[in-house]
Amino acid sequence: MSKMLVSKSSVNIRTISNITALTTFILLTGCQTLPSTMSKTMQAPASNISASNPLTARMSAIDRQGRIAYVEEQGVGAAKISTLYSIRPDGSDRQLIDQLNGYIYAPAWSADGQLLGYSKQAPRQHPKIYIYDRKSNIRNLVVNAEGSNMSASFSPDGQKLLYSSTVGGNADIYEMRLSDGKTTQLTTLPSTEVQPSYASDGQSFVYTSDKVRAGRPRIYRYNFETASATPVPTSGYVASPQLSLDGQRMAYLNGRKAAVMTLATGQVINLAETGLDEPARLSPSAQYAVYPTKLSQVGVQNGGSLVIHSLSGNTSYAIGSKVGGVVRSPIWGR
Repeated sequence: MSKMLVSKSSVNIRTISNITALTTFILLTGCQTLPSTMSKTMQAPASNISASNPLTARMSAIDRQGRIAYVEEQGVGAAKISTLYSIRPDGSDRQLIDQLNGYIYAPAWSADGQLLGYSKQAPRQHPKIYIYDRKSNIRNLVVNAEGSNMSASFSPDGQKLLYSSTVGGNADIYEMRLSDGKTTQLTTLPSTEVQPSYASDGQSFVYTSDKVRAGRPRIYRYNFETASATPVPTSGYVASPQLSLDGQRMAYLNGRKAAVMTLATGQVINLAETGLDEPARLSPSAQYAVYPTKLSQVGVQNGGSLVIHSLSGNTSYAIGSKVGGVVRSPIWGR
């Protein structure tokens, strides 16, 4: 079913019957705490990490030269301020991309690392999807459909965008052609379908659904050729999947742990649990994972940091937040 994107300057947030399950899903996009099994953990000022961190020095160029986008939150309730940053994996060159009184959700890089999609929700408004262009330094509103619009994911060629929306009253997955806004609804079930993420070959995507049992999400892979979905073998509560560029690994939320699975064998590395309920995210080479960790209380809220973990060497280091805020939703791009 195809339809053109509906764009309105302002609408009311819609009340949906499955809001509890939807909220559980749409806020899961980031990562978690320092594992007790780490052989090395370093907490250092961002400006000093590059010169002293052997883990960064061993990274391949595709990882070391990439950027990690993440959200930092300060305040609570009506005083909530969310800031979207990007930073080098060595902790240097932190850049402010966007900021608002409200919430920023689920940043996602394009395959070439030039575009960043994310959702913004100002007070008394629904979440809208924006795309930030690094070259022009311009932010464009691309999805303002009535409802909750979340979890943007770029196709490998950068021409299309997957996202979830409650525009039809239920949380479903849509694909939009960025050149003209033409939008196709891909899922039509009465259950909750959210958190889509393209495979690097563009032939499929993974996503989260509770179609078997409400409130008990599973991960599925949707095939564009057959327009059908099959479950990815996992156990228990799982959500928020991301496939590696080579298609061999999947980062996700496993229960309350940030985790990475080798798809061919089903082997799972559970990285950490912090109470943030956010998943791991893979580096471009898939040799490292990044996730946020919640630290001790700072003022009236918890501070946090980004943890970068080597999947082959079991070593990690942390990059502190900019101003002591809660860190969420890191994503590592080229």
